[in-house]
Amino acid sequence: MIGRRDIIIGSACLAGAGAAYALRPRRHVSLLDRGRTVEEIVPRSFTSWKSQDVTDLVAPKIEGSLASQLYNETVGRVYRNGDSGEEVMMLLAHGDTQSEDLQLHRPEICYPAFGFAISQSAVTDVGLAPRVTIPSRRLVADAPDRRETIIYWSRLGEYLPLDRRQQQLDRLKTSMKGDVADGLLARFSMLGADSAAAVGVLERFIPVLVRSVAADHRDVLIGSQRAAALAAAGF
Repeated sequence: MIGRRDIIIGSACLAGAGAAYALRPRRHVSLLDRGRTVEEIVPRSFTSWKSQDVTDLVAPKIEGSLASQLYNETVGRVYRNGDSGEEVMMLLAHGDTQSEDLQLHRPEICYPAFGFAISQSAVTDVGLAPRVTIPSRRLVADAPDRRETIIYWSRLGEYLPLDRRQQQLDRLKTSMKGDVADGLLARFSMLGADSAAAVGVLERFIPVLVRSVAADHRDVLIGSQRAAALAAAGF
């Protein structure tokens, strides 16, 4: 015989299940236009910088791996400045779906998995134009006979989380709106012992690259709000 207590518990469980179903994200939102690719919208050359494609950057995409599930597209290039000879490595990784199970891998987590030690990690703002900045993280990753200075940011829908905890909160806020958003990791780095000099080059390179992307596609890299602010600033 089913008692009153069992009915109350069963009703509560059904209500919880109904609430969970109601809150389940259903609307897919992506800033990358259907039919376009990140590779297409980011120029291979601009000003005195020219690039070549590379496939051996840290955390490459391997078929069947978790990375291949996380990212629909990865773009790896080395840009070389024809005037100064400086070289900047770029990795752009786009995931069409950012869910609880599939979330962008942050470099401070994936670099140690490849044998690097993170010796420096700090939040920084990279200036794109007057009064337009993008919140980023600056890292120095060391391995035997190799030092890599890194500036990166991540975009989850319209959010730009600065750490893993913020990324999880932003994903939750997106889910509460009923959305499943896309995500992008934009990573730029240089090799060499002089990290301060590398940071200077990266902070000059990144804004020129972003401004070289067509105005109607910049939101893929930096979100709609900053893309609009960059256009309003005359870039």
